[in-house]
Amino acid sequence: MVDPQLQSREGQLVPQVSFRLRQDGEWKTVSSDQLFAGRNVVVFSLPGAFTPTCSSTHLPRYNALAQVFRDHGIDQVICIAVNDPFVMEEWGKDQECGDVLLLPDGNGAFTEGMGMLVDKADLNFGKRSWRYSMLVRDRRIEKMFIEPQKEGDPFEVSDADTMLAYLAPGASKPPQVAILSRAGCPFCAKAKQALRDAGYDYADIDLPVAVRSRALGAIAKAGTVPQVFIDGELIGGSEQLDAWLKAHPGRGA
Repeated sequence: MVDPQLQSREGQLVPQVSFRLRQDGEWKTVSSDQLFAGRNVVVFSLPGAFTPTCSSTHLPRYNALAQVFRDHGIDQVICIAVNDPFVMEEWGKDQECGDVLLLPDGNGAFTEGMGMLVDKADLNFGKRSWRYSMLVRDRRIEKMFIEPQKEGDPFEVSDADTMLAYLAPGASKPPQVAILSRAGCPFCAKAKQALRDAGYDYADIDLPVAVRSRALGAIAKAGTVPQVFIDGELIGGSEQLDAWLKAHPGRGA
C-alpha cells in the first residue's frame, strides 16, 4: 500500500522556498519563483549525492540528455537532494555534470513541501527525499513519476528516458559511445579526434596494462586498442570507426 504522503502533486504549484547553494566556491540564494516562474523545468530528486544509483545512472543520464530536453522546450534540468551545499558542490565536480543544476535542499523544506520527505534512519541517512521526477511549467506541476514504495531504493520510473518519452515521444537521443584505449596510443588519439570532429561525446576507458589483453579479449574479442562501442555495438578500431562515421553522417550530439 502506498503511503498517502507519497501521492502525486500534479496540478499543484511547487513549494515556495529559498535554496542556499554554492557555485564556483561562492554562496548563492535562489527562490522557487526564480527557478520555476515563467519557465519549463524538469526536476528529478534522489536520496543522496555520491550514492551508487544516483551517481552511476540517475544523474549521468539526465546530464547526457539535457540538450535533448532543451531542444524540446525545457529551460533547465534540476537535481534536488537533501544534502548540504558543500556536498552537492563537490558531487557536481566529481560527476562533471555541467548541464544539470544540483540543488541542495539541506533542511528538506522543498522535499517536505512536496510530500516526498522519508525517513531513512535504517541506513543512517536520516530524513531524505524519495526518488521521483516531475515536469514543471510556470511553477505548476504537470507530470510526476514517483518510484513505487518498495523495500530498498527502487529506480523504475524517475529516469531521464521515461521523462523524455513523456515530454517528446520519439525524440532522437544522442548515441552512447565508449572507447577502450591506452595512454600514448596514436590510433586511440586518432579515433578520439574523429569522434570529437563528428560531434560525439564518449566515455574513454583507459585499460591498465595488467588487465589490458584479457579485457580486450573478453569485451571486444580483440587484441589491440582502440575498440569503439556505439549504443552497445562493437564498431572496432580507428579504421572501422572512420568507415562507420562515413556511413552515419550527422548522428553526433
